[in-house]
Amino acid sequence: MRIKNTKNDGGIPLSSIFQQIYHIARQIPYGRVTTYGQLARLLGSPVNARVVGYAMNGCKDSSVPCHRVVNRFGGLCGAFLPLGKETHRTLLEMEGVAFTPDGNVDMDRFMWYGPEEEK
Repeated sequence: MRIKNTKNDGGIPLSSIFQQIYHIARQIPYGRVTTYGQLARLLGSPVNARVVGYAMNGCKDSSVPCHRVVNRFGGLCGAFLPLGKETHRTLLEMEGVAFTPDGNVDMDRFMWYGPEEEK
């Protein structure tokens, strides 16, 4: 499968994009989160937030902190085993991430925008 990339009209292999996504995701600091869309922007392809979701969902590499990626509202994913959103929330809470009363991550406090933020 190939996808269009804003920097490469011919498309690039999906496995290569996944590896780039995982590289960026590994940089998300402990106790912080980012969104699928922000990860896509950091990749240089803001229209590919859904591809980031596919990459996170299919990731089998425990060095990739997939639990630190949430939707644009700070919403959690139900794909985390064994208990779906409860597992996702527990993993983030263990890192000190706080939630708003509606159950979403407090994005004002815990959003990570990328490596340049830490300079």
